[in-house]
Amino acid sequence: MTHENNTPPVDPATLPDPEDITVDDIGQAPPRPESQKKRRFGGTHRQIRSAMGLYKFTSWLTGIFLLLLVLQMIVKYGFQRELFAGGTTEDGTEFVLGLYHEQMVVEGINISLLVLIVHGWLYVLYLLACFRLWSMMRWGGVRLLAMAGGGVVPFLSFFVEKKVNHQAEVELATHPEAVLRY
Repeated sequence: MTHENNTPPVDPATLPDPEDITVDDIGQAPPRPESQKKRRFGGTHRQIRSAMGLYKFTSWLTGIFLLLLVLQMIVKYGFQRELFAGGTTEDGTEFVLGLYHEQMVVEGINISLLVLIVHGWLYVLYLLACFRLWSMMRWGGVRLLAMAGGGVVPFLSFFVEKKVNHQAEVELATHPEAVLRY
């Protein structure tokens, strides 16, 4: 009896004893199917570029307001002063803009408090922009945490934004076929 390609069947008596087979006898394993998958993105080229632009814009705004927040905290806790606009002091003196102790101002807009609130809401927008870019690029969870951390450490958002956008650009250039979704 012969196989279809006219090779005789293997005689089991000629095979080595299974206990004598080593790793060197087996040879290299074939590549796994998942390592041959094509890189895919979660959006088109235009959508990813839009997400990159939003991420860049929100990271810069969040970073600037974080620096203002740090400056405000230094003034508040270091000098016991806050920035007020358009108010009146206890002694009746009106002012347009000034640094005063909180207890000395009768009426006016607390700019220091506004910086806190604006930074908080900008950070929420920054997190949404991080999530949008992260999900479209289909990156791992650790990258999302690193991106989110950029909005809470002073100056870090500027560096993280530059690195993340560069990595996205490189991946888009490396895998141009992956963005063609529709």
